[in-house]
Parts: sequence; C-alpha cells; structure tokens
Amino acid sequence: MLLHLGNDYMIPTKDVVLIADIESTSSEITEEFLEIAEEEGFIKNFSKGEPKSFVITDETIYYSNISSKTLRKRMNFVNRLNRDH
Repeated sequence: MLLHLGNDYMIPTKDVVLIADIESTSSEITEEFLEIAEEEGFIKNFSKGEPKSFVITDETIYYSNISSKTLRKRMNFVNRLNRDH
C-alpha cells in the first residue's frame, strides 16, 4: 500500500522508517543529520513551501506539507486495511 505525502507523491508504506514533525529538528543532532542528508542528496522536498513533517525511509528523506499527525493516521489506516485483508 502507499502513503500519500502530498502534491501527488506517494511512497510504499513498507519503506517508512519514521514520520516526524519538522519542529523536532530543533535539536542540534537532528538539524545536523538533516543538513548532512541534504548535502548528500538524500532529501526530496515535496512540501512546495515550508515543510510540516519529514518521512525517513531506508534510502530517502521526504519533506511534506502534511502534518506528521495526519501522515501517521494515514499510515495506521493503511496498515489496518492490510491487516483486514
């Protein structure tokens, strides 16, 4: 199943490692991690503006304009659908 990140972009739910609020980047180590990831080309920004959240997969970090709370709800919904079928 797929997780919609906004702006017509989706990723497989099985690839998601972490969904986090962009405000959590206020810690120095998280800021450094995201800066290095951006320098190395691991970040894809689909937020079209100021991102509200980021999603980490094994190979890529995605910025999204959708809140982390909404993305988690979508992920839980998709996981329930998978479990029921």
